Amino acid sequence: MKTLICDCNHSLPLDPKALKQALSRQGTAQLDGLDQVHTLLCRREAGAFQRAARSGEELLVACTQESRLFLELANQTEGAPSLQERPIRFVNIREQAGWSREGAQATPKIAALIAAAQLPLPDPVPTVGYRSAGRCLIIGEATAAQAAAARLADKLSLTLLVDGGALSPQREQALHAGRLTRLTGWLGSFDAEWECANPIDLDLCTRCNACLQACPEGAIGLDYQVDLQACKSHRDCVRVCDAAGAIDFQRAPQLTQERFDLVLDLRAQPAFTQHQPPQGYHHVPPGRSERLLDALLALREQVGEFDKPRFLRHQPKLCAHSRNGRIGCSACIDTCSASAVRSDALSKGRVVGSGPGQAGGIVVEAHLCVGCGACTTACPSGALTYAYPSAADLNRRVRTLLATYRGAGGRDAALLLHSEGAGAQLIDDLGRAASIDRDLHGLPARVLPVSLWHTASVGIDQWLLAIAQGASQVFVLLTDEEAPDYRRVLHEQMAQAQALLVGLGYGDGHLQLLQMRDARDLGALDAALRVPAARGVARACTEVAQPDKRNTLDIALDHLREQAALPLPEAVPLPAVGALLGGLQVDAERCTLCMSCVGACPEGALLDNPEQPQLRLLERKCVQCGLCASTCPEQAIRLLPRLLLADGGRARKSPQVLNEAQPFACVRCGKPFGTLKGIENMIAKLSGHSAFQGAAAERLKMCSDCRVIDIHSRADELRITDL
Repeated sequence: MKTLICDCNHSLPLDPKALKQALSRQGTAQLDGLDQVHTLLCRREAGAFQRAARSGEELLVACTQESRLFLELANQTEGAPSLQERPIRFVNIREQAGWSREGAQATPKIAALIAAAQLPLPDPVPTVGYRSAGRCLIIGEATAAQAAAARLADKLSLTLLVDGGALSPQREQALHAGRLTRLTGWLGSFDAEWECANPIDLDLCTRCNACLQACPEGAIGLDYQVDLQACKSHRDCVRVCDAAGAIDFQRAPQLTQERFDLVLDLRAQPAFTQHQPPQGYHHVPPGRSERLLDALLALREQVGEFDKPRFLRHQPKLCAHSRNGRIGCSACIDTCSASAVRSDALSKGRVVGSGPGQAGGIVVEAHLCVGCGACTTACPSGALTYAYPSAADLNRRVRTLLATYRGAGGRDAALLLHSEGAGAQLIDDLGRAASIDRDLHGLPARVLPVSLWHTASVGIDQWLLAIAQGASQVFVLLTDEEAPDYRRVLHEQMAQAQALLVGLGYGDGHLQLLQMRDARDLGALDAALRVPAARGVARACTEVAQPDKRNTLDIALDHLREQAALPLPEAVPLPAVGALLGGLQVDAERCTLCMSCVGACPEGALLDNPEQPQLRLLERKCVQCGLCASTCPEQAIRLLPRLLLADGGRARKSPQVLNEAQPFACVRCGKPFGTLKGIENMIAKLSGHSAFQGAAAERLKMCSDCRVIDIHSRADELRITDL
């Protein structure tokens, strides 16, 4: 890959020789073009870019500010391949590295950014399609709705649903008066329902104003609707409207249902209350004219066919939402800001996943999903995983950043996870401000920015793996883009992860949420990034992220445990809120070993023993969903959030006995068929029942085979006696 770097009119302290040496140590980086540092590549040295574009090689330009200019220049360069055939990549080394007080020490960081930018792009994933023909519903006060319609009429097919306000005498769009009762769906597929209870039908009304002149109370205004509170039932309006027949006081309330592709909602309260409304729905409350223009421009562009990645992979067999008629984990449902994940535990009157070995209970609507990934972060089992990029693709980028930085002599690397939108803008703002403001430092040379589609898509497994792979710290930059539930989930998981690191002896300060808003917080962001480095591992982990979240977490924890200073405790206690690791505590006095909990466990963490009455737990599989505790008829199970370290970490990876009991032998054949406590409890509970007296009570002490034999033998005795 040919790489062009530019010092932006000598404002960046670049050392091409040191960069090339740093990247050569990485081994996988491509070094073509790094022999020269350009000064004004976007201006007088543009010919060098054109020559590189004509070469037909893959091209990386270390400048994002002028990316649009370079793309246009490539399109105009004769002999250069098309951008569809050979896309050009860009990497920001100016705001993210060079424009900082530590810019002269940023060579390892710049090398790391270039190496990561040269990595192959993630494999494509299936897409979700939308089709919009431009059928748009505008809801709101008549004057505002008609003004918006005038700016959209040349592009969209419009229907207005108004509630009050003067109507234009021109009939230019389909017009209804009424109250919206339901709105569901997404771009290209909105189902709207509204009710009209007014005597005047706007579809029949000619707006001749005869009714206004005839009404003695003035109960009809320019909205052409009857104010039923003011109306005295003279019905003069009905008489003058006889020809058109638009007024009928006997008409029953009308319920109308229609489907639309787009919705513009101009009311004070939105139809959708979730943080992230469906694509194609735009809410602009009264008095927010600055938002109206953005909404109108967006609506005009939302006509045609559109695709987006299918961001999530769902494995129902791993889901811990429902089992055996019980609801367990609901982390994904509670977290989703787009209402794209819903419970389907109750289906046709029964609980999905109620049979042995079955799981399920959630439905992911890909059309509503916005790709934030917060559900995958909150999911304790890995039933929901992020697909674009996958965990392996993201970790490849992180490993490349850390390894290149370390190989170039960098120390105490910190990762700064940020969104591609507001997060990237904030980082760029800090770099630009630091270049002229002596009170700001800019991004430290040890802070390696990692852009994500959304910061909520990365959680405890990737954070801890990054620490195991050599990162000193992981900062997660939050802006106003993140919903409150995203912040809650990230905060809970950071508390879990930091508790693990403290318990393993690494100390505090490895993980931080940086909650900023916009450029007004640049000083706070600048200070937050200049904290001291935290203690890291002596030897970086070489293993990579796995498709399964739990396996990735185990890899990270095993390496952190191996690198930890001894001695270690038997277990590291974890906060109860948001726990996804832990064991169980069983009250032996209550537990009857009925094994209901074994059937309820969706992860196979709870096990019985075919050889003897035992309840066992494979702790590494326990996700602390609580289904076992809610299923237990004796309420004998309590969750125990922790990381078990006993026996060098092997204890949590092998079945441990939680409870065992003396078997009860059949009083007829002597075969064990239950536990002593279980049979005794059953006999005690049924002792007062009329059906279990005498011989029937004795039959409770028999195995199933002997019960059948005893019933038939006694029946034979009764027949002989009757004879």
